[in-house]
Amino acid sequence: MSVLSGKKILLGVSGGIAAYKTASLVRLFIKAGADVQVVMTPASKDFVTPLTLSTLSKNPVHSTFYNEEDENAQWNNHVELGLWADLMLIAPATANTLSKMANGNCDNLLIATYLSAKCPVYFAPAMDLDMYKHPSTVSSFTLLKQFGNIMIPAESGELASGLSGEGRMAEPENIVAFLENDLESKLPLRGIKIMITAGPTYEAIDPVRFIGNHSSGKMGFDIAKSAAKLGAKVILISGPTNFDVQNTTINLIRVTSAQEMYEACHQYFNDIDVAICAAAVADYKPKVVADQKIKKSDAAFSIELEKTKDILASLGQIKQNQYLIGFALETENEIDNAKLKIQKKNLDLIVLNSLQDKGAGFGSATNKVTFIDKDFVIEPMPLKSKEAVAEDIINKVISRYQ
Repeated sequence: MSVLSGKKILLGVSGGIAAYKTASLVRLFIKAGADVQVVMTPASKDFVTPLTLSTLSKNPVHSTFYNEEDENAQWNNHVELGLWADLMLIAPATANTLSKMANGNCDNLLIATYLSAKCPVYFAPAMDLDMYKHPSTVSSFTLLKQFGNIMIPAESGELASGLSGEGRMAEPENIVAFLENDLESKLPLRGIKIMITAGPTYEAIDPVRFIGNHSSGKMGFDIAKSAAKLGAKVILISGPTNFDVQNTTINLIRVTSAQEMYEACHQYFNDIDVAICAAAVADYKPKVVADQKIKKSDAAFSIELEKTKDILASLGQIKQNQYLIGFALETENEIDNAKLKIQKKNLDLIVLNSLQDKGAGFGSATNKVTFIDKDFVIEPMPLKSKEAVAEDIINKVISRYQ
């Protein structure tokens, strides 16, 4: 999956012959899973139509502050456009547009949006050879890079003038590759291997019945998604759930029982940097599993149980440099029990859930957690969506590697 998947890309198109390439560029962004909006200078519409780019992007194209032909037209808010984007790309960036960007000459919607953008800004120059090498253009390049903008270098080849040399806008495929490589290089968890457990385990009574719990697995899947989005290599070991992963960089391993989860965790643990054990693993399992379905007979029926292997404790015993995060779901003496769990299982951090908190626990879209580290520093968090809690957990991991 491309690092551009889910990104909101604002494409600025200025008036050069290379604008015709933006149709292919938009298609590549959409194919990568990005959401694209386009802002055009008035001159760029002579080279590629707004209809083409709106059709490909599946979004309206903006080129003026308002529609002069419609007295009731709504203002195209350049501030909202600038704040909407995860990244802004200006391609082609002509000498004229680059000069305006460098000097704040705000006479069209594209420049106003650029000046309002809070996201990373990339620009792909496109112009003839002599214009590309002119001191004023070189000065624009220098200023824009000093502003923190990122230049996608022009390529060499035949130019619109008939000359051959440097100045061609990078090909759409090369622009996409440049963006992907640049974004990936800046991901805070790039190269970090994280193992995450999720969901319940089912402990068989007979071929039909099992002992389980109400864990949906959502918390673990949200953590995996957040980690992968930030560049981590993720191994997600999940008990039975209805969730699946869309990010192909997540290695999803499905298990059923506590024993299967134990074996999977130990298979990968020595090769990972971080383990986040969010699964609700059964503490007990039937001592004997019937080969055939148990028939209903007596009014009372008893099952002898035995303890399952404690996955978290077993990982704590063998950990070397791994950062080990556990979860605790408590109903009483929450802080004291969580601290005891940190010591007994050799954890670096515990994520405490209390069933006393409304909106927390199994089967909810929200969670309210308290972080406690191995030094017993306590950090209570407000009620949040599980996606937001997952980001908080991953931020704890990031802080370890910064």
